[in-house]
Amino acid sequence: MQSLTEIRALLDARNLAPRKRFGQNFLHDHNQLLRLVQAAGIEPGTRVLEVGPGTGTLTEALLDAGAEVIASEIDHGLADLVEDRLADRITLVRGDCLARGRRLSPALVESLAGAPFLLVANLPYQVASPLMIELLLHHPDCQGQFVTIQREVADRLLAKPGTRQRGPLGIIASIFATIERIGDVPPTCFWPQPKVLSAMVAIRPRPAGHPPDPDGFARFVTMLFTARRKQLGRILGRDTTLPDGIDPSVRPETLSNEQLLAIFEQVAVD
Repeated sequence: MQSLTEIRALLDARNLAPRKRFGQNFLHDHNQLLRLVQAAGIEPGTRVLEVGPGTGTLTEALLDAGAEVIASEIDHGLADLVEDRLADRITLVRGDCLARGRRLSPALVESLAGAPFLLVANLPYQVASPLMIELLLHHPDCQGQFVTIQREVADRLLAKPGTRQRGPLGIIASIFATIERIGDVPPTCFWPQPKVLSAMVAIRPRPAGHPPDPDGFARFVTMLFTARRKQLGRILGRDTTLPDGIDPSVRPETLSNEQLLAIFEQVAVD
């Protein structure tokens, strides 16, 4: 794996620099990189999607573990760098990983080819939430996500009912998957050092129990939480029939996943 000195040298040789526009903070701590690879349980032949490979530091760790890597890179300069160094060992997809409507890009869908894969990545912060939800809702071949993200986002993924971090992201993710915090990652492990804290999480899809209309449920939860401090009855209308045991005076942030699913199913029927 590359050291920080090697990462800098690779960029300098091509007159490249980290770009804030793309959220480029390169994770260079070898212990943290190996921690992520080990958490994913990579074995020879495991297909891995890596979004934002940068100079290829994590990519090399994945390859050393035997992974078959499909790497998505939006930055043309970094894509050239990775292609020159690793083209014979990976599948490189140039461009944004997400297309219109925040759906996985057609080029990535084609490269993944409907076969099982894992997402293992140091995710650019601006793409993390939509990508994680897109894979959970629409790509059952993604058998797990092992990612470095902003710690605030990790807190939202793991938030319990009644807490201020509770919101659509955590609710949707926890209904479709189990979520585990692998550990926190301090800013000193990155270059340049981000101004926010980071965390690694493992997201493993649940085999069953999903709502039959995942997009409809996502829209429903998002609608409720745009007025999270209002009473449920005021949001849905006093004439709305609620499932037994759910008081119209409660607020969305206090409801459990099971209650939200029950309300969605009831409202859909009505």
